[in-house]
Amino acid sequence: MTAPLKAIDGSADLPALMNDLAKQARAAARVLALAPAAQKNRALEAMERLIRARADTIIAANAEDVVEAKAAGITSSFLDRLTLTPARVAAMADGIAAVREVADPIGIVTESWQRPNGMTIERVRVPLGVIGVIFESRPNVAADAGVLCLKSGNAVILRGGSDSFRSCRAIHECLVEGLREAGLPDAAITLVPTRDRAAVGLLLSGLNGGVDVIVPRGGKSLVARVEAEARVPVFAHLEGVNHVYVDGAADLEMAKSIVLNAKMRRTGVCGAAETLLVDRAAADKIEPLVDMLIGAGCEVRGDEVVCAADARVKPASNEDWDTEYLDAIIAAKVVDGVEGAIAHIHAHGSHHTDAIVTDDNAAADKFLNEVDSAIVLHNASTQFADGGEFGFGAEIGIATGKFHARGPVGVEQLTSFKYRIHGTGQTRP
Repeated sequence: MTAPLKAIDGSADLPALMNDLAKQARAAARVLALAPAAQKNRALEAMERLIRARADTIIAANAEDVVEAKAAGITSSFLDRLTLTPARVAAMADGIAAVREVADPIGIVTESWQRPNGMTIERVRVPLGVIGVIFESRPNVAADAGVLCLKSGNAVILRGGSDSFRSCRAIHECLVEGLREAGLPDAAITLVPTRDRAAVGLLLSGLNGGVDVIVPRGGKSLVARVEAEARVPVFAHLEGVNHVYVDGAADLEMAKSIVLNAKMRRTGVCGAAETLLVDRAAADKIEPLVDMLIGAGCEVRGDEVVCAADARVKPASNEDWDTEYLDAIIAAKVVDGVEGAIAHIHAHGSHHTDAIVTDDNAAADKFLNEVDSAIVLHNASTQFADGGEFGFGAEIGIATGKFHARGPVGVEQLTSFKYRIHGTGQTRP
């Protein structure tokens, strides 16, 4: 059994605790901003090693979280996101190794130019400072967020879901030991040591200037709360109402493979497809696609045309077109070509990830150019919406907004820039 949960829930000391954590993180951020790449990489190497060595301890802590969550009656998709297996812990360690191999962005001069007066101006990458990450259920986010922030020279305050508290604590212990081995401050990666929901509100307040940006990872209710209460900038991570559009020029076997993977590989991830759109010119593909999905255990809710193709299809309601199921359910609709698909996605999508399956390059180009989502794909599964698959090593989340970062938020996206100007005594007339 792991140690008892820290009992400060509801304590009047919580605001003081959170402000103290922010002050320590701010001090750590100043150290990290100047830490050489080799020192950060030593910490990452130690973290990877410790995660692998303590896999059994992490899984045991996670098992306690799972038992508690089951007793609370969680859904199967939530359970999938919460559960750690040996393979998932190994993937966590692999992600740390991949982040270590990513080029250090801090101090890189992205542009340089000389003005007519002789001054040289450089644009240089710098850390954001202190990042607050609020996440639900997935304990691996603790590792992903921690190492990405470290690599990009940022301190991070992690507030995981109450359901994954023990799991996150076991992972966090490995991260802190890695920091110590490299001579970096413990507060560079801070885990809020309470399950008290009031800690979220305090983090969203910015803790008296102690937090520079908030990254939410969770469902609608969390994102809505963050948008309503945050007093600092937010990397918006909205729900994944993702679409796969099967065009009239699509190869049926490719379409079946992509649709099945996009929906059923892991139904509880934000990159899972939630709506299947089929070109009216490809009506002959509806029946085999629906039969495949139902055969794989997926409930299909369709419009009149899709219902007519298979008696097992349930009629879709208006709400189905706007729903992120995170479960083995998909909405299916017939549209009038790529124009109809784009119109439907603009009306019902969440600007996360959308895909087209077609052998018509003109249709693909139109879809890729006109669908206003962070990630758009041609002839590939929506489940590639993942920082690891982009070569980022890991991700804090998929940003669906348009300011600063969009799509997978990796090391580079966790930086800003400043201007360095070199003069020879110039003054402005």
